Amino acid sequence: MRAKSLQELKVIRAQLAEAEARAAQAAAERAAAAKKAQAEKNLFARAIGPTQPLRPHGRVVHAAAPITATPRQRALDEQAVLREAISDEFDASTLLHTDEHLSFRRPGIGPDVLPRLRRGHWAVQGEIDLHGLRTDAAREALGAFLRQAQRAGLRCVRVVHGKGLGSPGRAPVLKAKVHGWLIQKREVLAFVQARPLEGGAGALVVLLAAGGRATM
Repeated sequence: MRAKSLQELKVIRAQLAEAEARAAQAAAERAAAAKKAQAEKNLFARAIGPTQPLRPHGRVVHAAAPITATPRQRALDEQAVLREAISDEFDASTLLHTDEHLSFRRPGIGPDVLPRLRRGHWAVQGEIDLHGLRTDAAREALGAFLRQAQRAGLRCVRVVHGKGLGSPGRAPVLKAKVHGWLIQKREVLAFVQARPLEGGAGALVVLLAAGGRATM
């Protein structure tokens, strides 16, 4: 029993000695760190020379007002809406070519484009039918269709606006509106009345700019 007690005492002494060694090492490390910090402080003081505190100036220092972040994406979306807006008040009559059928060619587009467009030189790749829609709905639908066609890389599309036979006074109101809307869109390079088998006076064949050209 006595031998066992002596063995336990040795273990306890060894543990205490180990703990004291660790504490001594930690104290030495703290002292070394403090000595290094003081040396760096002294070196800085010698480098800048004698200093003295600034006198109180008595002025009130206001905290800077926080900068309000501008939602960039919202601004870009609003600019895009302005670029893509089309007006009902636009008068397209002076820009249309009054040949055998009304047609349009944007300035800078060669005169051979219109006859080639009539002959079907470009295959029609998409179509939208506005016939029967109210003005606001037709305008929004046409704008969305042109944006999607531009993004998809379509070059030639057909826009069906109807002949206006069901309108009051049998006047082609939507037809005239569509002419003005198309002319206001920069991606529209030209348009002609469709051939009889493709809708005739109730539709237009529209040539669009390549996808890389900017829209209005």
